[in-house]
Amino acid sequence: MPRNVVVIGAGPAGYVCAIRLAQLGQKVVVVEKEYLGGTCLNVGCIPSTALIAAGVLVNRLAEASAMGITVKGVEVDVKKLVEWKAGIVGKLTGGIGVLLKNHKVDVVMGEASFVDQRTLSVKTKDGAKTLSFDDCVIATGSVPIEIPGFKNDEDAVWSSTGALRPAKIPGHLVVIGGGYIGLELGIMYRKLGAKVTVLEASAGALPGQERDCVKVVERSLKKMGVELKTETFAKGFERKGGKTTVKIETKGVASTVECDQILSTVGRRPYSAGLQLEKAGLAVDAKGFLAVDAQMRTKVKHIYAVGDIAGQPMLAHKGSKEGLVAAAVIAGQNEVYDARCVPAVIFTSPEMASVGLTEDQCKEKGLAFKAGSFPFAASGRAMSLMETEGFVKIITDAKTDEILGVHMVGPEVTELIAEAALAIEMGATAEDVARTIHAHPTLPEAMMEAAEAVHGMAVHIYQKK
Repeated sequence: MPRNVVVIGAGPAGYVCAIRLAQLGQKVVVVEKEYLGGTCLNVGCIPSTALIAAGVLVNRLAEASAMGITVKGVEVDVKKLVEWKAGIVGKLTGGIGVLLKNHKVDVVMGEASFVDQRTLSVKTKDGAKTLSFDDCVIATGSVPIEIPGFKNDEDAVWSSTGALRPAKIPGHLVVIGGGYIGLELGIMYRKLGAKVTVLEASAGALPGQERDCVKVVERSLKKMGVELKTETFAKGFERKGGKTTVKIETKGVASTVECDQILSTVGRRPYSAGLQLEKAGLAVDAKGFLAVDAQMRTKVKHIYAVGDIAGQPMLAHKGSKEGLVAAAVIAGQNEVYDARCVPAVIFTSPEMASVGLTEDQCKEKGLAFKAGSFPFAASGRAMSLMETEGFVKIITDAKTDEILGVHMVGPEVTELIAEAALAIEMGATAEDVARTIHAHPTLPEAMMEAAEAVHGMAVHIYQKK
């Protein structure tokens, strides 16, 4: 007998969960407040990577003279660029709608709130609708954080949402927050012609990421003319005569930065506003997350939480995996979330990607480890792409040779990290990767050589014994 399941939210966690539930024979209703695909597909990772790709292309054209190719008169039509981006979003979100329909998943557009532990009320444009359920999956995602004095009005102060639909390229963009969203968008705007200043409260860019990789990105920022102000706090702003003056404080010293546009990217918080969780016997913690077990159940056993609201890391692919786990459990399968690692990708210039433990984390855990690195400067394929910055680093258990972490910065590492994630998930050793034949000439050879470097046996770099 199929169970009646309601999924609240149609982002990467929710719609994946709904489709899998339908594949497993359940009767499914999805409630979505705004748009199918959620933040990621509509105002997050998909449109941002599309615009980032445009910025990369403009930059590549400028550098093509080194290959003997001269391109003159490159212009960016912002309106067409935004329309192109919107077209990609439309195809993907439309595809999700078709998939849900083909799997006979009902979609209710509206705002859900709990009436009790078995009932939801949904506010739709046609009035309130009541939905009863055997199981419910909360997949409501997250929203941008606002800091005092910088309300995201998408006019003077953009959130990432506003930054993805510009009317024009600002002359000078001030980015508040040097995390991955701030740097991705800041670099994109720099490549499209804007002057960019990044304000970061901590001592360096990309706090929490592998520092050797971050150093490469920081050097690249300087080279491309992005000003990174560390240990700097935004204190407020004034707008006069079409110019915006941002008040800042760097190591206790006050100053100002004049710009045309502010972009605030200081993080995201789980979204649960209006759900009335208390009526279902639930409450979020101090950071806004719902506690879940390994089967994605909340403390109310027939109510599940997946995606950003279920805890860190707040990544689309982590949410999708959690959605698959919850769907399997609801369908009666003995499934748990037991991923050994979750890869992270950052579309800076050069790109960064990481999975597993860093060296610092190994030290904190008291683990004996070894590390090997291979630079893209020694890669023939990287040279042909004119992208030789960066490296691949592999960290292994010193006793077992099992791979504990892989960290990359350089060309297309957001694609290369998949091999590293698979290696860790399967318990592979550095020797396993080193003994695997990698096609030549390709970028993944750097993964093989880094594995060899763990044991001082890399062929295409000299390692002192």
